[in-house]
Amino acid sequence: MFKHFITLQWKSFWRSASLSSGLFMKLFMGFWAVWLIIMMATGGAGAFFFIKKELCLDPLQVVNKFLIYWAIADLIFRYALQKMPIINIKPLLLLPFKKKKIVSFAFGKTALSFFNIIHAFFFIPFSILLVAKDNHPISNVILWNIGLIAIIYASNFLNILLNKKDNLIFLVGGIVAIFIGLQYFGYFDITVYTAPFFQGLYDSWFIVLIPVVALVILLVLSFRSFVSDLYLDAGLASKSKDIKTENLDWLNRFGKTATFLKNDIKLIKRNKRAKSTVLVSFLFLFYGLLFFTGAVEVYDGPVWRIFAAIFVTGGFLLSFGQFVPSWDSSYYPLMMSQNIKYKEYLSSKWWLMVIATLISTVLASGYLYFGWDVYLAIIVASIYNIGVNSHVVLWAGAYVKTPIDLTSNKKAFGDKQAFNTKTLLLSLPKMALPMILYAIGHYAYSPYAGYALVTVAGITGFAFKDAVFNKIEKIYRTEKYKTIAAYKQKN
Repeated sequence: MFKHFITLQWKSFWRSASLSSGLFMKLFMGFWAVWLIIMMATGGAGAFFFIKKELCLDPLQVVNKFLIYWAIADLIFRYALQKMPIINIKPLLLLPFKKKKIVSFAFGKTALSFFNIIHAFFFIPFSILLVAKDNHPISNVILWNIGLIAIIYASNFLNILLNKKDNLIFLVGGIVAIFIGLQYFGYFDITVYTAPFFQGLYDSWFIVLIPVVALVILLVLSFRSFVSDLYLDAGLASKSKDIKTENLDWLNRFGKTATFLKNDIKLIKRNKRAKSTVLVSFLFLFYGLLFFTGAVEVYDGPVWRIFAAIFVTGGFLLSFGQFVPSWDSSYYPLMMSQNIKYKEYLSSKWWLMVIATLISTVLASGYLYFGWDVYLAIIVASIYNIGVNSHVVLWAGAYVKTPIDLTSNKKAFGDKQAFNTKTLLLSLPKMALPMILYAIGHYAYSPYAGYALVTVAGITGFAFKDAVFNKIEKIYRTEKYKTIAAYKQKN
């Protein structure tokens, strides 16, 4: 039975209209996966020697102290980035397949998820060094690893359940942020109470049973949840609800572009996936804390400051903008049959991203606490995002032909979160140019010269907006029918 499912997935990939872009992205993601594996393996060995030689502490005890943050961070990152297994459910329900078989195949795919396997490349080298260099009993180290594996997979299935409860994961993230703040300022250290549990995974097989039992319970609950929802008129059906009309006449000042702006604002206010994009862009505002506070020594370099500022002000641009025009994929063929100018359509998306960037810049004024130089970097990055990255995002959108099912209310087998690994990887090239421009000015003359170069690039892009839009419009016209064909595909 599983062989048939694998065959269907294989044919779905190779017969897709977006094969070329999908294949390129898989190769691109494969490169970064290998890089991350190398970094994790190096980090596992490096952490052992750093803690033992530099800090003169027991590596196992130090790691156990902070494993609580590792476990919770893993859950939050899974929620934001990990895709649930995607298979085309509705056609399978019409065929003589048992529902439990369908769900078992989907859950089997999660067991091989990169988010589960990547942890091994840190803990295996670390565990080998514990046995070889610190003479820890191999039986106890194996027990410790079994407990960690159970926690990793328990987090995997807990993530599946939390994908239906957005508010809960945000509450967990907020509580964790509070605990980190309390520990940082010395008011309360939660690791004092959690470290004994993780140390117990090493000391006692009885403690190991706790995460193992939790894993079994979460597996059963998530399995039953999806089996019970696997009906055309239940979990896979679209939910209907009353929609209130809104007065957005104040947008009429933008002319014909206002029609598309109104649609986008209504989309963001009413659709679950679009709302999560706005939330992710808000969370990007706090990304600069890793760079501007000196909390991470690796990010103390001057060039990283402009990198962080691009993310702080461009969270919405990089997440929502990355899926233009996929947000309109459900009615894109109808829209293209109307007397609509591409330039008006693209202008509405551009204005939306510009407004969001300006709002982010104002909200980021809290970084003035760290000095005027920090906020200057944020203002410069905002100008660059408006003048350059907004155009790059729209240009890249012409080649992104992944439809978004806005009617899907179940994340497990439907569309996924607005922010995923592919979005992040496509955002990376947009960081390189401002960092290079800033580095040239900074090391050739002064930091302000670097800011000036980045600002000039942003202003230049804004000055040539019409010419750039004409080029982008031609690309959209060239890709028009390929995009329509891709959006009509359901798999």
